[in-house]
Amino acid sequence: MKHTYKDVLVALSPLIFLLILLGTNVYIMGDASQDGGNQIILILSGLLAAGLGIKRGVHWQSMMESVEKNVASTSQALIILLLIGALSGTWMAGGIVPTMMFYGVQWMHPVYYLPLTAIITAIIAIVIGSSWSTTATIGIALIAISEPLGIPTHIAAGAIISGAYFGDKISPLSDTTNLAAAMAGTDVVSHIKYLMITTVPSFLITLILFAGIGYYFLDSSVAFTPDLSMQIVLEEHFHISAWYFIVPLLVVILIAKKVPAIPALSFGVLGGVICMLAFQDLPISTVGKYQFIHDAILQTYGPAETLSGLLQTSGMAGMLSTIWLILAAMFFGGIMEACGFLKILTMAMLSKAKSETALVGATAASAILVNVSASDQYLSIVIPGRMFAGNYPEYNLAPENLSRTLEDAGTVTSVLVPWNTCGAYQSAVLGIPTLAFLPFAFFNILSPLMTLIVSWKKVKIKRIRC
Repeated sequence: MKHTYKDVLVALSPLIFLLILLGTNVYIMGDASQDGGNQIILILSGLLAAGLGIKRGVHWQSMMESVEKNVASTSQALIILLLIGALSGTWMAGGIVPTMMFYGVQWMHPVYYLPLTAIITAIIAIVIGSSWSTTATIGIALIAISEPLGIPTHIAAGAIISGAYFGDKISPLSDTTNLAAAMAGTDVVSHIKYLMITTVPSFLITLILFAGIGYYFLDSSVAFTPDLSMQIVLEEHFHISAWYFIVPLLVVILIAKKVPAIPALSFGVLGGVICMLAFQDLPISTVGKYQFIHDAILQTYGPAETLSGLLQTSGMAGMLSTIWLILAAMFFGGIMEACGFLKILTMAMLSKAKSETALVGATAASAILVNVSASDQYLSIVIPGRMFAGNYPEYNLAPENLSRTLEDAGTVTSVLVPWNTCGAYQSAVLGIPTLAFLPFAFFNILSPLMTLIVSWKKVKIKRIRC
């Protein structure tokens, strides 16, 4: 079905309205924009889309059914967010994160912290097949180590995100990797092999950029000496022991063994509580112990005032604004999809694809558009995958070209959108606003550009065998 320019303009209106208001809110409120403003704007944009949809004959009930479906799809992610809040609190109060900080500052050096961080998170993500679980475990520790080393936390977050998404992208255990292969009609092994053509160069460039930033800090006379004052404070408030590394290691092993994230993270929370009870100095009374554990799991916890910025966690309560953001995004995305606006915009892009490179570009643009409008990385793979699957054979392109583009543009850019489930999640876990780490998530920025360059230069383009 061919859509008129008026149809495209109507479909685009809620998205333009959303981006203008979000940009204004971020400009005025800065880091506080996610404390309520962005959520309200998403709901208002959803209501605008609903009004336009009703005018086009779409029933309100159909929109709400779409919203309910979207919200249901995020239910597991919302529970995981709450568990991450509990995990960060219990790992801090139990001495696990302080121990990682204590030894990490001794072992790491500013000049190689960033590339090494990207490599470590990449390896973990390949093994467990999840960028989310990677940042929730080793990512929490690495972000805590960065500030004592003199590395700004938003740059450190960029390295963590880059490595985690590289590993997730090429892991045969990753859900998005398998989904992209399935949507394109190829097997996951062929998909990963073909993916290496764009993924490996993107990651190598990322490592070079982070190494350059490391040398910048060294050349800027940020001399590396272990922060003994921090270590003294850590030892004053926590019992430090390398044995605590067992807890995060067991969590990583459980996830690698395909234990679902919720029970694996619950085990991590339990491990943190055990470390609190067995090794840390808790109040003697039963009520005091209960209050200590309660605060670590549910609300703000920060025992050392001199290091409050490094040691303070907000528990489950700190995740509530992110959960609100995700729910508001699902409201907007569900209405956009129910009204057919996403399909109209995707078809408009498809109509402009008159060459191989244009087809790849339209697919990539559609995936990014869905990430921005529907706020879900799975939809950024499924919707363009369905829409463009029949067009690649017309250019004699093997299905791996489609699956690679979906991954390069859909999976990795989801984390760069503040109201996307991935962007909101990673921001909450690492404690860094999405727009702050976005310029340093080099791998995520380079990947869609690399897929366009490879298509344009016809680098090892896989054809359909006649």
